[in-house]
Amino acid sequence: MKKSACLIVIIYFLLNGQGVQAASDISYKIEMLNWKEVNHLLPKYTKFAVLDVETGKRFKVQRRAGSHHADVQPLTPKDTKVMKKIYSGKWSWKRRAIIVIHKDLWIAASMHGMPHGAGALKNNFPGHFCIHFYGSTTHRTNSMDLSHMLMVMKASGKLDDYLGKANPYEVINAYVAGLKQQDPVITSQISLQNIKWKPILGKVENIKISRLELLPPEDLTEEISLEVPAVVDWYIKDKGSHTFKGNIHMVRFSPVDAWKVDSLNFLKENNLQ
Repeated sequence: MKKSACLIVIIYFLLNGQGVQAASDISYKIEMLNWKEVNHLLPKYTKFAVLDVETGKRFKVQRRAGSHHADVQPLTPKDTKVMKKIYSGKWSWKRRAIIVIHKDLWIAASMHGMPHGAGALKNNFPGHFCIHFYGSTTHRTNSMDLSHMLMVMKASGKLDDYLGKANPYEVINAYVAGLKQQDPVITSQISLQNIKWKPILGKVENIKISRLELLPPEDLTEEISLEVPAVVDWYIKDKGSHTFKGNIHMVRFSPVDAWKVDSLNFLKENNLQ
């Protein structure tokens, strides 16, 4: 069944130290369709447009393959050039929130920006890249990649709703995914404090949770503060690898409010603040 929502979509974001500000608000009907449905709506060789949510830049692609998600290629050298500008001139595995536009459909999705595998079009793009929709999986797993899922939620306007209902462990995983993807929208929505994210995220080359001690979420329904023991492996630009072993402090203002991460303490303990 189609999941759709009429919402105000942020076409351009101006990133600054206090979070994200909308530069232009345009009303569209964005649908968060399941991959099984999208797989039939956008069969092999379908051409469609990709709109990057943060920059507002748009380029055309063609689906060439993919059974768990869509394997696509930029249509022309000009489209490749636009895509590379979206990634600041450097190909990357980082996920980005996008909207796939085909005929009268606007579909929430997520892409990465790393050419890999084979390519068939004359487009100056050495391979193909992947676009994920809600319910898509990677080739190696049968579950949806968390970072792609968060980007789909972001593109559809459902990220706030997801984080508002998430248990503290889901929030921590989303927070770390936001750090890994260098996405200030995700980290700012989860952070207890206003942080100047741009200089911090620029230093994070990789981050992974190695261990997270869990309590049953049903035991936390009345808690408003929580110390979560964790082991987090970082790779910081110009500093190399670093392992954090300690507690991640979680706070909410009432049992019905969303969980937040105490970013000041966490970043300070990891020498990032």
